[in-house]
Amino acid sequence: MAKSFSKLTRPNTRKLLPGQTIIEHGITYEKLPDGDGRFTVNVMVDGVRVHRVIGKDSEGVTREKAEEYIEQARTDARTGRLNLPIGRKTVLTLRKAVEQYIEKLAEEGGKDITAKKRRLSQHVIPMLGDKPLSHISTFDIERFKKSRLEEKAVNGTINRDLAALSHLLSKAMEWRWINSKPCVIKRLKEAPARIVYLTGEQAQQLLECAMQDQHPHLYPFVMIGLQTGMRRMEILSIRIKDVDLDRKMIFVPQAKAGAREQPITKQLAEFLKAYIDSASPGQEWLFPSIASRTGHTVNIEKPFKRAVKAAGLDPSVIVRHTLRHTAITHLVQSGVDLPTVKRISGHKTLAMVERYSHQNGAHIQAAMDKLERRYK
Repeated sequence: MAKSFSKLTRPNTRKLLPGQTIIEHGITYEKLPDGDGRFTVNVMVDGVRVHRVIGKDSEGVTREKAEEYIEQARTDARTGRLNLPIGRKTVLTLRKAVEQYIEKLAEEGGKDITAKKRRLSQHVIPMLGDKPLSHISTFDIERFKKSRLEEKAVNGTINRDLAALSHLLSKAMEWRWINSKPCVIKRLKEAPARIVYLTGEQAQQLLECAMQDQHPHLYPFVMIGLQTGMRRMEILSIRIKDVDLDRKMIFVPQAKAGAREQPITKQLAEFLKAYIDSASPGQEWLFPSIASRTGHTVNIEKPFKRAVKAAGLDPSVIVRHTLRHTAITHLVQSGVDLPTVKRISGHKTLAMVERYSHQNGAHIQAAMDKLERRYK
């Protein structure tokens, strides 16, 4: 049944002065300073607020056009409910999708689950949580980016949020929660990050302070990080059975770029042999923790900060990932070719390794000196 309008009529719109409005049944008519009139709609459709500018009098837009838009939005919503993927009976909001997404990722053995959950829960859900998953638009994404920038979040942090949302939408398609990806997600441009690494002397000082710390896992964690360049969770989730001392390899089943074998130094192999020999009978993890649901230590931040401070370094600058940066940078500076560094570090691409070749140009100058000597 068509709605009856008593206020938003043609005679009444003609009487309006610039800046005055008439609102009725979710339609707003505003008289503009130039005498033109503009129609907008602001209604709830399937629990989602729809606010759109329809157009101006001068563009041939009428109240009837605004009514048609509202009816079409409601028709599309009904169609969306009827065209839900097989097995779905109700519209899935982003908030509910995040809960199910985290559960299914855990079942599949997904990566970085804790980080994904934190980014989606703390940043994405507060703005988009009540929207149906299939209705998240490119406009919503741009609005999200604008809001995060206003909160002073840096481009890289926002991009990590967007990456988590993009992965959720991709998995939602794979799991047939939605028929297609509803929006385009464009990342923000990031400035090249400065790579912070420790000098040899600083690395040795940190090792000594880690050895003196009360936390039993800190020293081996720092030792492995500095001598392999492995990522934090790759180190903390090492299983004893995956350490091959004879081949000097550690098998990493869930690395960022896929399962791989991590080469280790002779010194580290000797240290790990003594460390494993002192492990409890039947111990599964290199860093066991009865308090963790995973069975192994997952957080070593506090003791790491203690050791950094004890070494006279700044804990706001020297973080756990600095161990990885340090190992890779020193490999490059030692003259190791980049493909070999990539093999050791487990990076996906050579371009990611090339960033380290710009740290401290002494090794580059040494290479140029070698070239010079060829002509003498």
